[in-house]
Amino acid sequence: MHLFVNSLAASAGGGLTYIRNVLPQLAKRSDLRVTVALGHGLQDELSDHENISFVELQAPLARRFWFEQSQLPVLIRKSGADVLLSTGNFALRNSPVPQLLLSRNSVYTSQDFYRDLRSRHKYRTWLDTRMRAILAKQSIRWADLTIAPSESFAAELRRWSGRNVIAIHHGFDREAFTRDFNPLPSEVDGKLVAPPNTLKLLFVSHYNYYRNFETLIRALPILRNRLAGRPVRLWLTCRLQFGANPGAYDPRSTAALVKSLDVSDMVVELDAVPYNLLHHLYSRADLYVSPAYTETFAHPLVEAMATGLPVLASDLPVHREICGDAAVYFPTFSPEELSETIVKLAASSEVRQRIVDFGRERSKTFSWAKHVDAILKLSQGQMNSKRKSG
Repeated sequence: MHLFVNSLAASAGGGLTYIRNVLPQLAKRSDLRVTVALGHGLQDELSDHENISFVELQAPLARRFWFEQSQLPVLIRKSGADVLLSTGNFALRNSPVPQLLLSRNSVYTSQDFYRDLRSRHKYRTWLDTRMRAILAKQSIRWADLTIAPSESFAAELRRWSGRNVIAIHHGFDREAFTRDFNPLPSEVDGKLVAPPNTLKLLFVSHYNYYRNFETLIRALPILRNRLAGRPVRLWLTCRLQFGANPGAYDPRSTAALVKSLDVSDMVVELDAVPYNLLHHLYSRADLYVSPAYTETFAHPLVEAMATGLPVLASDLPVHREICGDAAVYFPTFSPEELSETIVKLAASSEVRQRIVDFGRERSKTFSWAKHVDAILKLSQGQMNSKRKSG
């Protein structure tokens, strides 16, 4: 089988994490050929494999959808591929081969996201997201099969689109995630230095609105009062500075909130940490916190569980599906409840250890090998159906 993978949308965050982990699994299949379309300059970040070839394309971000619709069908035909795997939420309207679509952007269906944009007066972004949502919904109809990374999100897509969507969990490979023993960059390592007995909170995310940074920031002064005498640090893998992060999200209002609440000494902006070194960061924190108000899978939760870090997560169906009993949950928009949950968890080593034990076992249920096996089985089924109908 020859699989064509459209990963032009993979530039940062979950998209890049996905392609980094899936390609080595595809490379293990001796009966498989793979062609990968990706953005210019990204091939250097990916390993070379004998059965995988890359096509680097300079796709303008503003016109990427139309670029894909016009250029990719030609490339797919030339490659001789049997099946197309579209990994970036949008499908080809006229794919020359059976097409599997990975849909994994929940902002298109999130009413909280649209309300958030209105509250920030980001009307242009609101309109752009609405337009993209129309294309994303139409893409589910264009694809032969749509796949979501969790059952919670698959159910949401079914309600939204009226079409069948199946769930295949994304995977995790602890050995690959922790194999790099190189130290953290010195500029990052220096920022991790803290007074003795400091409670170190970690949140791994590029800056965006739907990860709900504000609730986490608002919990900090409450924590300062509740944990009188114990220092608190919140480590962020981004910078709250305009233009310093991937994407078009504007962090200046969050930076202003940090200043107005007088918690600048509690917030540590590490900037982006290389993916292969993230495990060092998890191992040096005390608690992992995810306040996101919409999510489709949440790779950092699995990474935190696998590295033995207790998890606190906003009470979303997706978070409960991924973590189960291996996390403590709090109401999504309540800094008071979040701070109370942190205080209770920080005070109980027994509860923390229980969560850590559950988390390590829970993380073992996620496997990139299983994920790729399921994708290839569906691809083979689509290919066979096409041959029979042809």
